Amino acid sequence: MQSQFQALARYNTWATRRLLEHVDALPEADYRRDCGLFFKSVHGTLNHLLVAEHGIWFVRFSQGVSPKRALDEEAEADRARLRDRLVDGTLQWGPLIAGFDDARFAGRLDYTTTRGVAQSLPFAPTLAHVFNHGTHHRGQVTAALTAMGRPCPELDMVRMLQEESP
Repeated sequence: MQSQFQALARYNTWATRRLLEHVDALPEADYRRDCGLFFKSVHGTLNHLLVAEHGIWFVRFSQGVSPKRALDEEAEADRARLRDRLVDGTLQWGPLIAGFDDARFAGRLDYTTTRGVAQSLPFAPTLAHVFNHGTHHRGQVTAALTAMGRPCPELDMVRMLQEESP
């Protein structure tokens, strides 16, 4: 399990960096406009990733605490700082995962949802959800880039694995 989740953590960083390279090229108006995404804009979607992945899930897994935060919260208004915080956040998952043993992966994650409901879910599949969730929202941003006529990166995990292979 350890190696699989380390690969997912590396992929999360790799894909986030690649996506943000393309997002950086967006004019401010396109970056902030409502594109019909669940969190409206590219900016809103990236803020959701910051809140959900790093502000909620990371804290649940690392500290056993369930922060009460709005999923549509604008945690970072500044575009450059948001970018840096997203990348920095992805880099924290690998060391956290390195501290989990087989018993932890086989255990449960007890937490409280953002709506205040107590939950107890299988640890490993719930951790996988965090990385799947990021992939989902990065896909939304790439669709928005495509709809704006902008280039978007190839984010297939296999591409990362090919780059890592000798």
